[in-house]
Amino acid sequence: MAPSTLAVSIPVLSPRVRWAALGLLAGLVTAVVAGPALTPHPILAADPAAAPEHTISVTGTGRVVISPDIADLRLGVSIIAKTVKDARAANASAMTDVITSLRKLGIAERDIQTTILSLQPVYDYSTNSNVPRLTGYNLSNGIAVTIRNLDVVGDAIDGALGAGATTMDGVTFRVEDQAAAERQAREAAMAEAKSKAQILAAAAGVSITGVASISETVAPIPYPVYYGALAGAAQAQDARTPVQPGTNEVSVTVAVVYVMG
Repeated sequence: MAPSTLAVSIPVLSPRVRWAALGLLAGLVTAVVAGPALTPHPILAADPAAAPEHTISVTGTGRVVISPDIADLRLGVSIIAKTVKDARAANASAMTDVITSLRKLGIAERDIQTTILSLQPVYDYSTNSNVPRLTGYNLSNGIAVTIRNLDVVGDAIDGALGAGATTMDGVTFRVEDQAAAERQAREAAMAEAKSKAQILAAAAGVSITGVASISETVAPIPYPVYYGALAGAAQAQDARTPVQPGTNEVSVTVAVVYVMG
C-alpha cells in the first residue's frame, strides 16, 4: 500500500498582525510577573513584634515658704452729688489728697495706677411712680498701689483713709521675684515623684529605666488681708493700723511618667 501524505498549510501573517501578537504576549508576561506585587497587603498600625512600653505615673509636690517683700493695696473714692460737676470736683479733691498722702510715704508715682473711673446716675425707686426719680450722680475713682517698703503699709492705709478714701478692697502680699523659690519647689517636687516611683517599681519587682513625660503646675499662694473702710477709718483716728505680712508659699506640682525596665 502506498504511504499517504498529509499536507498542512500555515498562512503567513501580515506584519501588523505579528506586532499585535507580540504586544499581547508581552502584556501577559508583565501581568504574571507583577501580579504578586499588586496584590493588596494589610496595613499594620504597630509592629506586633515590639513589646508595649510599661510605665509608672506619679505626682510630686514641692513647697517653699518665703517672706513677701511687696504689698498690693487697692483704694477708692466714691462721691455722690446732685450734679456731675459737683461729683467730679469733690472726687478729684479727695483722690488728690489720697495720692498725696501716699507720695509722702515715699511711694513712687509709677507704683500708683488708676484702675477704675466711672460715673453712674443715682435714682430713687421709692416713689409710687413707675418712673424712678433722678437724685444725683455717683463718681468712683479707684487706684492700685504697689508698696515696696512693708514697714509703711499701715501708714499708707491710715493716711489714705484719713485723706478721703471711702473704699479699700484689701491688701495682698507677694514676692517680687520668686524664681529661686520656684526652683527649690520644683526640685523638691521631682524628688518626691521619683521616690514614689522607685517604691512602686521595687514593690512590683521592676526598675526605672527612664522618663517618658513631665508636666508641672506652679501655684503661688498670696494671703490677702481685708479691711472694712469704716473700721479702718475708726482705727486711723486712734492708733496706727497693724498690718502683718506673714509668709507666702510657692507650690509646684509635677506629674511624671517613668519607664519601667
